[in-house]
Parts: sequence; structure tokens; C-alpha cells
Amino acid sequence: MATFFNQATLSYNGNVTNSNITTGEILEALSAVKTPVDDEYWFNEENTYVISITNSGTASYTNLTLTDDLGEYSFGTGTLVPLTYVENSVLYYVNGVLQPAPAVTAGNELTISGINVPAGGNAIILYAVTANGYAPLDGNSSITNTVTISGCSMSVTAEATVTARNDVMLSVSKSLSPATVVENERITYTITVQNYGNTPVVATDDAIITDNFDPVLSNLVVTFNGTQWKEGVNYTYNASTGAFSTNPAQITVPAAEYSQNMSGEWVIQPGVSTLVISGNINA
Repeated sequence: MATFFNQATLSYNGNVTNSNITTGEILEALSAVKTPVDDEYWFNEENTYVISITNSGTASYTNLTLTDDLGEYSFGTGTLVPLTYVENSVLYYVNGVLQPAPAVTAGNELTISGINVPAGGNAIILYAVTANGYAPLDGNSSITNTVTISGCSMSVTAEATVTARNDVMLSVSKSLSPATVVENERITYTITVQNYGNTPVVATDDAIITDNFDPVLSNLVVTFNGTQWKEGVNYTYNASTGAFSTNPAQITVPAAEYSQNMSGEWVIQPGVSTLVISGNINA
């Protein structure tokens, strides 16, 4: 909605007098809503935005242009763009009917041109983006991006905000030392759990590590993050079958830490916990 003002002036015999000021409003016939399919994001994951453009007027709009800033934000003396357009992902509907793909230009912003909205009708544009290395990942982070519809008397804007997913993201790896042994020598398995998420693994999450040692180990010594564990309290082990399992509420892993480097890219330092199991090998 835009407000306008108008005043008349009367001149006569060298005199000037002004009328009262009239006030009017121009109601926007065009409106837009931007909606993400997923309210959360994570690095390198796709999300789809739905742009709904409605024309409540009696005249159609043709050749409109949609511009998306892809979440641009300030960093230092410049700006960073945390979202990347997924090539060839645009779908364009008019009154529910799929149309030929419009012209798309993608870079630091996304531009879609040639959009038509009939009188009393609507147009819907869908496209996918991925969160790139400039997308913040720590807890409570968010990305707000704005679309602007231009090509009419007044530009129309709509924005949407997505938040970084608060979650645990684990990976596990295992190493053996030494790799070559003789019968009855001791070997050590090191199991490393890394958490790339912004949420820690706590005892109540009941994370459990299981293994089955073949050959079977004897005289086990188990440590977790440098603290020696006790069989039956922290873990169970079947010396006949080699079946090993941590008990519930024993495994914890800190959340990852996130920082931006000089170029603005986010660097992930995963949280790490280490389970070390050593024993004599029974060949």
C-alpha cells in the first residue's frame, strides 16, 4: 500500500491561496509469500523455496522479474552469500499449470525473469538451494533471504528464515596397533567418535559401541577419553566369543566448534571422544 498527497493552488490578482491537502492510498494488487519446504538447513544439504505471487487486481502483470539475495550478509568490509542455487531446479506454474522454464541468471543473487501473473490469478515459482561454506552452523544460527518482485509500479518483497539444525552428527573410525603381531602379543584397537553437529552427545542419549573381536582378546584394558573403565560397570565383554559392548549412559561426545576463517568460510572442528581397547590376541 502506498499513500499519496495532492494540493491545488489558486492564483488571482497577484494573490495565491492553497487548497486543503487530499490523501489517497494505492492498494497493491500484487502480493508475494516465500516459504521454505524445510525450516532447517545444514551444510551442503538442499532446501526448496516456494514463492507464491497473487494478483488480486483486474489487470494482468507480465514480464515480472524475481530477484533472490540468497541470504547475503555483511562480513568485514564485504558481503557473503550462504546459499547456492541448484542449477535447473526452477519450476514455474501459472494458475496451477506448469509453464516453460523462465530465464534464470545465478550468481551472488538469483534472478528469474519473464514471470506472468493473470488478473485474479497466481504464479508459483519453486527452486532449490544448498547451504554452502558461508552458511553458519553453530547453535541458534539462521539465514534470512529476501525475494523482490519487480517490473510493476511498486516492487513487492517477501522473506523467509531458516535455522541451523540443532543435532548430533557422528562418524566413527577404528584403527589397530600394531597391524602385524604374533600369538599372545598385545594389540590395541582405537575407536574414534567424531561429532560434527552443534549438539553434544550426553549420557542420557545412550549411545553404545559394540564390537566383536576376532581373534578373541584376553586381559582387556579399556579406557575412554583417558579414563580407565571397569568391566560390568562401563562395558561388558564375552571372553569366549569376543563380543564387546559399552553399557548405556557411558558414551559422551562434545559438540563441534565452528569458526570463520579470513575469507569468511566456516571451519568445523569436530568434537572427539576416544575408546581404547587393548588385550592379548588368542590365535
